[in-house]
Amino acid sequence: MPAFIADIGKKEQYPWIRVAVVKQNMDTTKQKRRVYEILKSPPSPDNPWGRVVASVLILLIFLNVIAAVLETDPGIFQRYGQILDTFALLSVLVFVVEYLLRVWCCTEDPRYHAPVTGRLRYMATPLALIDLAVILPFLLLPLVASPKIYWMVRFSRIFWILKIGHYSQSLKTFSKVLKAKKGEIFMAFFAMLVLLIIASALEFLAENQAQPTKFSSVIATLWWGVETLATIGYGDMVPITPQGKFIAAFVALLGIGLFALPAGILASGFIEALHKDENVTQKSDICPHCGKDIRKEPDEEEH
Repeated sequence: MPAFIADIGKKEQYPWIRVAVVKQNMDTTKQKRRVYEILKSPPSPDNPWGRVVASVLILLIFLNVIAAVLETDPGIFQRYGQILDTFALLSVLVFVVEYLLRVWCCTEDPRYHAPVTGRLRYMATPLALIDLAVILPFLLLPLVASPKIYWMVRFSRIFWILKIGHYSQSLKTFSKVLKAKKGEIFMAFFAMLVLLIIASALEFLAENQAQPTKFSSVIATLWWGVETLATIGYGDMVPITPQGKFIAAFVALLGIGLFALPAGILASGFIEALHKDENVTQKSDICPHCGKDIRKEPDEEEH
């Protein structure tokens, strides 16, 4: 090893190199922190650049969803296919840059502070996996020879709307409510499943002899159960026996209340989440040392 390189690490020799390296590391850290604050999910209200970037990316997502819907029309795709292709390519490039920047600056989050393992743990989070799922099919598109797969990859832009979870505080609150109420929601859907199976079995016993082709089995009758519980009533499977009609009426009435149960659980979860956020905001406005409201001016508190 050359003596110059061996002596770089010594504090007393070549101090200008050490100062330059430290300054460069500080600049990199500041840039990384700034990028992290801009891309923070969701952006904080006091971060105008973060809100601008989030708004632009949300707009880009919605435009791609609209473009993916328009591409399903053969006439529109034949006329504007080249423009839509260019727009899709530019959008993918934007999201590739966003993904790389998020992986690069995620170490500013204490949860992912480790340079290697922290980034790997961040890449395994649901939102990061969604980001990767958005761009990865398009990056592998040159290797695809099947026109059907090519079309499916382009159509998958409709699912880009899942990325909005990065930029919306409301969706973040919704995910928190789902996590907090997952037990109650699971029990509600489990009750619906049990009722569906029991109602379909009873309706099969009541209608099988009268309509053996339509109510041929419990499995076939499950479709009737879904229609009745959801109060859709397409009319393709209608009970004609008195006992079948009684069961159908009873199940339809139960379905109205049972489908309202998950909505009530989510509503209560939203109320709890909003109250919790309000309490956190109020506590953050109180000085932990003197207990006074930090939003008020000193003169206001004296008077």
